[in-house]
Amino acid sequence: MIRKPRALTLFLIPACLSLLMTNTAVISADSDTSLNKLSKAEQKSGWKLLFDGKTTDGWRNYKKEGVSDGWTIKDGVLSRSAKGAGDIITDDQFGFFELSLEYRISPEGNSGLMFHVTEEEKTPWMTGPEVQIQDNVDGHDPQKAGWLYQLYKPATPKWMIEAEKAGKKVTPAVVDATRPAGDWNHLFLRVGPDRSQIIMNGVKYFQFDKGSADWNKRVAASKFSKYPSFGKPTKGHICLQDHNDLVSFRNIKIREIPADGSVQDPSDGELALKGVPAFPNLEWEGWEPVNEETGKVVPLRPMAITHANDGSGRIFVTTQRGMIQIIDKKSPEKTKLFLDLRDKVAPWKKNNEEGLLGLAFHPDYKQNGQFFVYYSAEGTPRKSKVSRFTVSKDDPNKADPNSETTIMEIDQPYGNHNGGCIVFGPDGYLYIGLGDGGSGNDPLGNGQNLETLLGSILRIDVDKKSDGKNYAIPADNPFVDRANAKPEIYAYGLRNVWRLSFDPNTKTLYAGDVGQDLWEEVNIIKKGGNYGWSVREGTHNFGNRPETAKEKPIAPIWEYDHGVGRSITGGIVYRGQRLPELDGLYVYADYVSGKIWALEYDVESDEVVKNLRLDASTVPVMSFGTDEDGELYYTVQTVKGGEGIFRFEKK
Repeated sequence: MIRKPRALTLFLIPACLSLLMTNTAVISADSDTSLNKLSKAEQKSGWKLLFDGKTTDGWRNYKKEGVSDGWTIKDGVLSRSAKGAGDIITDDQFGFFELSLEYRISPEGNSGLMFHVTEEEKTPWMTGPEVQIQDNVDGHDPQKAGWLYQLYKPATPKWMIEAEKAGKKVTPAVVDATRPAGDWNHLFLRVGPDRSQIIMNGVKYFQFDKGSADWNKRVAASKFSKYPSFGKPTKGHICLQDHNDLVSFRNIKIREIPADGSVQDPSDGELALKGVPAFPNLEWEGWEPVNEETGKVVPLRPMAITHANDGSGRIFVTTQRGMIQIIDKKSPEKTKLFLDLRDKVAPWKKNNEEGLLGLAFHPDYKQNGQFFVYYSAEGTPRKSKVSRFTVSKDDPNKADPNSETTIMEIDQPYGNHNGGCIVFGPDGYLYIGLGDGGSGNDPLGNGQNLETLLGSILRIDVDKKSDGKNYAIPADNPFVDRANAKPEIYAYGLRNVWRLSFDPNTKTLYAGDVGQDLWEEVNIIKKGGNYGWSVREGTHNFGNRPETAKEKPIAPIWEYDHGVGRSITGGIVYRGQRLPELDGLYVYADYVSGKIWALEYDVESDEVVKNLRLDASTVPVMSFGTDEDGELYYTVQTVKGGEGIFRFEKK
């Protein structure tokens, strides 16, 4: 679902380069359509090319002018291909920066990437720390690719080990996400004022703080201790090492970081709108912000907001702990408790990505009174449930608590990545957004596995029953005739879908997919589509699992990196009347940074036209929804009832 934002300790959701604007196209690991190029979004967020794919401009050999003939360029790839090539460094020096590049190492090959290199010593590694690059299978150095030479190496985070104990699957103590010799690997290095880290093929290896007490202790215990300048410069050159082996590089990009750690916002301007409480005097039935017995704060966490499309104009809001509330816009001073499921729903404080996560009203609700919920069930083994309820026969503002029919139960190996958004499509079928089952790095490989429901968007017919189930499979679902595939699956290769929505006009299905360590993405979901997780994160390598799926991964229409934000909240295409400047724009947010944007996507050209900022508070957005008139709302965690639901107004 969503992460814990830094410096906002009240919001307790934990962890579940360059920024590319791409079409909804098949991702190819060897595609050159964006090779050594910057997208408009990358340019806007401060990225620059260090290699143009044609020349060695901006580079020179260490302590020399120009680049030797041992470094060659072919088909947009820079290679150390001959003896005597020598180490090369950038003309420019960099202090705080993020570096993104791809490398390809030869069998048994060895190389390195150094930073903060200065030229007072005989060789670059005597001043600049080295990120090892090598063939991890047949290489001859005990320091593996992605390790900071003799200083830091990757280890499985403690939280992941604890999470995976319950699932009987523990990632190796020392993580290796590299791909084989001859394949392209993506290496990301951040040297920043707040944190420095190395990420290999999308997998976070470790963080470090250059110059800290821990750093100095490690340097003193290494072979570098004899060099007085090693690791001391705070600014220097980037260096690609000649280690006598064939090694190639491409897509070398850098973004300098100011002392405050901020990056440029990748937007095309700002809309003159502001976020304001939609119902400032609202009281919530059945909720008190402070527990009278314990004295502890009990935050309100509105997780879904929607309407019944029954002509009543009422707004329905779910809270993560298990209540469904009604807001009557005619008298919005106090909610009415429509349904209380707190005795059935796993409390989010145990595993804070669980709870009551989804609500959808049947298209014929006015006639049949049916609505559907998605929640994490209390008890063990851990399960998510999709259930049908009906409204009370006597009171339209009360659901019948005894009317539950379980439509589907989904086994969940871990407590995070539950997804949970459910929506009815224009075809009348129920769409269910799921996560990959949780922990980190998709340890069970669910993302590319059609034999599990996890990591997918499901599509079911809740008006029929078949094969002993309380639902039927639509005949045109994409995998109904494929052996060893779940027929409920509509699309797959998703990490943790955090909000699905259909554009009411174009019927396009949007999904925000929460990333891991580098990328957040917006996808247009198409029948049978594979969205890449967990061999891809967005348009980039993730890990080293082989690509075995028949369907090649589909690229997101938009992705942003973790310098911009760290946990997407998927949104809504606005089709209301109050704010014509938002018409047709997909409004979405980032939970950690609190930023909100409006994305203009052209369905016919299959391209993003622009990305606009919205002036809102930096309070993390949990969800978006609309009322019956198509007017947009968003929800935030609060301890003040009137500040749980916001809307936009003109400045």
